[in-house]
Amino acid sequence: AAPEGEIYVATEAPKGELGFYIVSDGTGKPYRMRVRAPSFVHASVLPRLCKGHMVADVVANIGTIDIVLGECDR
Repeated sequence: AAPEGEIYVATEAPKGELGFYIVSDGTGKPYRMRVRAPSFVHASVLPRLCKGHMVADVVANIGTIDIVLGECDR
């Protein structure tokens, strides 16, 4: 069992920082766990990147910053 407490661990991934936030209540399973994927951070810049451009340009902008949409859904 993991000790009681919380921890954030970041590691270098091919597309940026991959982070794990874990809260333990001292049992064998985490009380709470969140994954912060690099593509989620990259997707957060899309509104600023697309401001003032046409809707058709959104596809090109997504391709430019190389977002993996399946990775955002963690």
